[in-house]
Amino acid sequence: MIQLIDEPGIKPPPEVTQQLRHDVAKVLGRQSTAFPGAQPVSFCKKHLEELCREDYYVCEKSDGIRYLLYLTADHNGAETKYLIDRKNDYWWVDSESLHFPLPGNTQAFHVGTVLDGELVMDVHSDGRREPRYLVFDCLALDGQSLMARELSKRLGYFQEQIFKPYRKLLDDFPEERQYQPFFIDLKSMQMAYGIRMLFEDVIKRLKHDNDGLIFTALHSEYKPGTDPHILKWKEADENTVDFMWKLKFPVVEPDEEERAAGITEPFVDYDSTPPVELLANHGSGRYHWFANLHLEDNEWEILKSFGEPLDERVVEVYMDGQKRWRFSKFRDDKTDGNHISVVQSVMESIQDGITREDLENYSKTIRDNWKAREKSRK
Repeated sequence: MIQLIDEPGIKPPPEVTQQLRHDVAKVLGRQSTAFPGAQPVSFCKKHLEELCREDYYVCEKSDGIRYLLYLTADHNGAETKYLIDRKNDYWWVDSESLHFPLPGNTQAFHVGTVLDGELVMDVHSDGRREPRYLVFDCLALDGQSLMARELSKRLGYFQEQIFKPYRKLLDDFPEERQYQPFFIDLKSMQMAYGIRMLFEDVIKRLKHDNDGLIFTALHSEYKPGTDPHILKWKEADENTVDFMWKLKFPVVEPDEEERAAGITEPFVDYDSTPPVELLANHGSGRYHWFANLHLEDNEWEILKSFGEPLDERVVEVYMDGQKRWRFSKFRDDKTDGNHISVVQSVMESIQDGITREDLENYSKTIRDNWKAREKSRK
């Protein structure tokens, strides 16, 4: 089994990666070879009305790493699997045991298939660690793009054509479980009014961390890039933004001790805690100042102890109780910070502060409206 979910395989040479990007774009019917994954918007007050007007599925938001899973064949015709991260880098999964048979034919396998999901590390009560890829969408099946189909159809294809044959194979050959690099599962999807059950049942039974909910419109197509029909809910104090940060190291005059040691010219002080600027992505490689980060001296000492380059990296930050931006972690899985439109969406979400209690209280209204639409359609 893989040990690190942020290094789930082997990176192929650049020329192979470039060809794979073209292959995936062709399967999906796209001209662009950029990362084709959809991105959610932050949940705001206005989305409560959206959940009343439209049918949405809801699932827990796992605290893992987002990957697409590309099932294909190599130049020799052998089954091959790649995980695609948000940097659009490809990771070859070096495992013959991970097999996705066709229904009714355990020898055949899927080619030209693209899944969307999240890789998490389940931790069992006995301390055993088990990587698991949780699927929440299916973009293409056997060379046929499904992106224009609605979510229920896409998930239905995944369940019948991929997941059931995969599960049956593991049930028939349980001895193969020990050789799996990770296990595949389907995210538990509920109707949008099943919020309380999701909190009280599904999330409580998770063996990995959770950091919110994801609502996905049931009747909309799959849209690469920011999709206003995928809603990411977190408690207001858990909302985060990804910025590029810039460390503004000061130039200082040498003190008496430094002059005695032969340092007579002003120099850049890399030791003391620097002011930090948070830069928002405005597209086309343009970054502009958005805010300053509050960095404590002890935090800077910890960061320096990493012994790695720190400046101009993508960082995840949160707003503390004093409305100060604080460092959470590096986002080395991303090449760019959030676009300014996403930043503004998160700011709106923080200001609206929709709580778990708000969602649960609204669930009856969501259900009543859903049932009314259902009755009308019939």
